[in-house]
Amino acid sequence: MQKIRIVVVGAGPSGMMAAIRAAGLGQDVTLLEKKDSPGNKLLLSGKGRCNLTNTEELEYFLKRFSKNGDFLRDAFKAFFNRQLMDFFEQRGLKLKIERQLRVFPQSDRSASILDILKKEIEISGARVIYKARVVDLLLSGGKVKAVRLENGHVIACDKIILASGGLSYSFTGSDGSGINIAKKLGHNIVPLQPGLVPLDVKQDYPAKLEGLTLRNIKLKFSDGKTQIVSETGELIFTSSGISGPLVITLSGRVIDMFARNKNVSVEIDLKPALTIEQLDNRLLREFKVNARKSIKNALKELLPLRLIKVFIAAAGIDLLKKCSQITQDERTKIISLLKGFRMDISCARPIEEGMVTRGGVSLKEINPRTMESRLIKGLYFCGEMIDVDADTGGFNLQAAFSTGYLAGESAAQTRDGSQLKAELSPG
Repeated sequence: MQKIRIVVVGAGPSGMMAAIRAAGLGQDVTLLEKKDSPGNKLLLSGKGRCNLTNTEELEYFLKRFSKNGDFLRDAFKAFFNRQLMDFFEQRGLKLKIERQLRVFPQSDRSASILDILKKEIEISGARVIYKARVVDLLLSGGKVKAVRLENGHVIACDKIILASGGLSYSFTGSDGSGINIAKKLGHNIVPLQPGLVPLDVKQDYPAKLEGLTLRNIKLKFSDGKTQIVSETGELIFTSSGISGPLVITLSGRVIDMFARNKNVSVEIDLKPALTIEQLDNRLLREFKVNARKSIKNALKELLPLRLIKVFIAAAGIDLLKKCSQITQDERTKIISLLKGFRMDISCARPIEEGMVTRGGVSLKEINPRTMESRLIKGLYFCGEMIDVDADTGGFNLQAAFSTGYLAGESAAQTRDGSQLKAELSPG
């Protein structure tokens, strides 16, 4: 039987897994990558440690996606977290599970993940061509027949898997070229937006606090009608706004809120473990014991040193005012700020700075059981090409591997539609 010629465009996590799966099923696979090496964005994931996946159960997993998690049920049924962990562990890579059930390589190096993927591509027999930028797909009778490269070279094929990513971290190769090709071919593109991205604020506080980390705090975003409340965690001030785990995780929902109403604010609860009454009693004690101290020095027990000056200025109190001189109204203002230090959101950082891209090829035009286009026969999508995105914690990377696996498996079907029987062995 003649082999199916499959071209995979993009050597990120989804594209590499698609190539491995399709080649492992005995097909003729060519993997094209516009950069001179694979997995450039993968190397940055998890701050260079690669948060590979998460060990949560399926239903929880799906809820961590911003809107379209159910679309991934078939992909996760084909290849989920346990299978992904087995894939790497049985190839000699030791993994570990950290807080919030996040999975990392024990080496704490994303390169450990990439090394195995590169080796497996070699073992599978898939060909890899670097510095190969795809500029067009050629069709015949509504079916794919070839890809055209920037240098004019045409590669004939029976199936094409587009895995070239979105727009986030564009310097790694995710420049939106695959999205543009899909749009040119008639696919509806859900507008691309940054996902998992820092937020800018209108006030000048961040410029004075850049690099400061606030721990064990809570956030509340509001547009006056609806609220988004975070868990307890960390925030980091940037030169123009706020970042850190809490902000990054909620950024997508905040961006959606901001699209409906530009008047979005955030309140930082600096002491979520204490009630207003408890804070009032504590301040009364502190001010009594430290009556001769300035308010600036007295607040050292409650706030990071770098925050105190900004905090007191926001309260409208003289930095050198002694504790014994603080009025009840001023104490009330201090408590109010401790429970809700407010800033106004001005915008999200650009999409190039987002960890992931929100939006992409409309899911209405992709068969979730195969990842094949509903418009063009033999064309498949996976990874950030499609309109799914999730919180931090390994969920996005698992989606990339799972959709890549399913796309590769589906593309490797014989021409009469029967599924090849070979299985991708974990070991």
